[in-house]
Amino acid sequence: MAMKFYMTPGSCSTGIHILLEALELPFEAWVLNLPAGDHLKPEYLAINPRGTIPTLVPDEGPPLTDFRSIALWLAERYPRGRLLPDDPALAARAVELLDFALGQLHGEGFRRIFTAERYLAEPGARARGDVIAHGREIVTQALTLLDRRLPAAGYAVGEHFTVADAALFYNEFWADRTDIPLPPRVAAHYRRLRALPVVRQVLAEEGYRS
Repeated sequence: MAMKFYMTPGSCSTGIHILLEALELPFEAWVLNLPAGDHLKPEYLAINPRGTIPTLVPDEGPPLTDFRSIALWLAERYPRGRLLPDDPALAARAVELLDFALGQLHGEGFRRIFTAERYLAEPGARARGDVIAHGREIVTQALTLLDRRLPAAGYAVGEHFTVADAALFYNEFWADRTDIPLPPRVAAHYRRLRALPVVRQVLAEEGYRS
């Protein structure tokens, strides 16, 4: 029986979609329409009570209900994919960049841009536009910091595509589509990933031009 993958095209689930295709795993894709509230329907909340995406339901075991847990489970479950480096120091750096992408870029920055209404009670947030502007500032500052941490060539960590690259990619993709400039090394990393056949495949499947 194939795994079930709950996703929304163009969202953070795109990163997990890339990992699943890179591992050439069979899975059933269940597309959730977030504006329509599919993630809040009882049948989905029974799988993921938080109503978030992505969710991966393995053949055995409980559902995995966030990007980090899914990415690290895939890396451990399918070591042939080299989604984490063998070297402990490089593996730790990959997880660090994964968390930076999920926490600082996505959680602190893009969440304000895409769901500004959640933050209208923040001090100084006089209007929705203030929240979005703050989010864009956070993303810009985070990308500047990331630019100092990425190598001049290759992947984010080591010689192979890792969970860090998948997490960074969807944030770079969002920045590109919201006209937030990418610093030189981040832009080069984004271009390299977009050129990968698996990334081009996933973007095409999700309805985007590669």
